[in-house]
Amino acid sequence: MNQKEVSELRRRWRLEKNAVSRIYGCFVNANKEIVADLDESLGMMSQEEGEQYLSLLKKTLSGTLGKNLIDIVFSTQQVMDSPEHRRLMALRSSGLKDNETRQDFYRTVIDSLDMGGSGYLLLMAFDTYDVPRRGRDGELQEDDAQEVFSYFLCGVFPLKLGKPELNYYPGDNEFHCAASQTVAPPELGFLFPAFDDRAANIYNALFYSRKADELHQEFIDAVFHTEPPMSAAEQKETFQNVLAEALEEGFNMELVQAVHERLTDRILRHKESKDPEPLALTAREMGSILQDCGVARERVENFQERCGEQFGSDAALSPANLIDAGRFQLKTSQATVSVAPENSYLVETKTINGRKYILVPAEEDVEVNGLAVRFAADSDV
Repeated sequence: MNQKEVSELRRRWRLEKNAVSRIYGCFVNANKEIVADLDESLGMMSQEEGEQYLSLLKKTLSGTLGKNLIDIVFSTQQVMDSPEHRRLMALRSSGLKDNETRQDFYRTVIDSLDMGGSGYLLLMAFDTYDVPRRGRDGELQEDDAQEVFSYFLCGVFPLKLGKPELNYYPGDNEFHCAASQTVAPPELGFLFPAFDDRAANIYNALFYSRKADELHQEFIDAVFHTEPPMSAAEQKETFQNVLAEALEEGFNMELVQAVHERLTDRILRHKESKDPEPLALTAREMGSILQDCGVARERVENFQERCGEQFGSDAALSPANLIDAGRFQLKTSQATVSVAPENSYLVETKTINGRKYILVPAEEDVEVNGLAVRFAADSDV
């Protein structure tokens, strides 16, 4: 899915836009026990309550593609015959109305999911979308539907315990001090099937994780039974290790600056182009960037080979997962130096009298803890 397709579905999760009729789910306590089963008509809820449920589920379509939103890909064999795919298809084909299938799904999630010993709310809702045709100007033609996209959203929402407060209980006609439990934004969730090329793709699901470096792989394995994708943090660490190992002594400050500058430029140009497709670079394209930075061909080939071993031969990597485009930071055991990425070229490393230094020109006023300071008298090194 691309960003336009995600945004198109997100816009549906309002009371007046979607075709959701019921909200399903269960409340799971810290002992992994279902203490409440939810099967409520959206139409019978108050407007405020209905909007709260839809707003919570909508958040499972939030975040950045490739970081918080990850493609889950099923093999052809899984789609043809596998218990995990049959379960998802059964949930979809019944519109989540099949209680036996729902309970089986709940148990699969509960038995696998590690939420650190805290309770959570699992929510699900089914929607049917009359997909409108896009005109030549790119605008949606709401009165001209192409097909119907049937799908469901699922989310896992932690419960947060508030501070004990004195509350009035009308049934008892008394005041009691108790800590309230509120539903927090989703920790994880997914959309099935994926909405690729504005149509159903039963070979894919779109998985959401609030933390880009914690994908809850135990959930992915139990619900989808697919190879867990690398998190953004794992991709970054693996890329840095591959680069360092392939280039050896050539992995220096100047090269890191050059690679960071080129990848940042790619990210900015992609953002300016407003291309809905996520930016991705193959190992070959990364190799071309290294060559432009002056890396020897044999080192580049070594890098490409190692990339294939770590990421897969046909892998395409998101530059946003490989670098922090908004920051350029140098760190030693004694100090940390951060500069704006566009000014990274100002930073130098130099050995003076046998000691290694990080040098940053200070041609303008310098402040220390908010106070302007003067430089000592000039001296020659």
